Amino acid sequence: MDRKKDKPIAEPTRSELEILQVLWETGPATVRTVNDHLLKQKEVNYATTLKFMQIMTEKGLLKRDDNQMRHIYSVAEPEEKMKAQMLDKFLKYMYKGSAGKLVMQVLGNNKTTKQDLKEIKDLLKKLEE
Repeated sequence: MDRKKDKPIAEPTRSELEILQVLWETGPATVRTVNDHLLKQKEVNYATTLKFMQIMTEKGLLKRDDNQMRHIYSVAEPEEKMKAQMLDKFLKYMYKGSAGKLVMQVLGNNKTTKQDLKEIKDLLKKLEE
């Protein structure tokens, strides 16, 4: 199933995001491999992981390679593209599109290291040029 380039990526649930995180980290993998990684974080059974990955394939979040005896799953969209779309939606609805308000909240709520501040300043300088 090919998606049009302008069609938005399906929004993953929290459990689906956990699976995506594993696949972004490991690259293409079997359900067993993904389930083994998830087990390091929480109790989850193989059948549940399989069902989630099948649903994610139907939603267009994952691709499945059926050419081997074991099915290999991979992400359908690059990590950065997925995160950018989710962040844009979050920004639109939670901060009325204001990146500044989001940044102020994040910096105000968390301990920002000197290294973080340096990287932020460097980014701001780059954006101003």
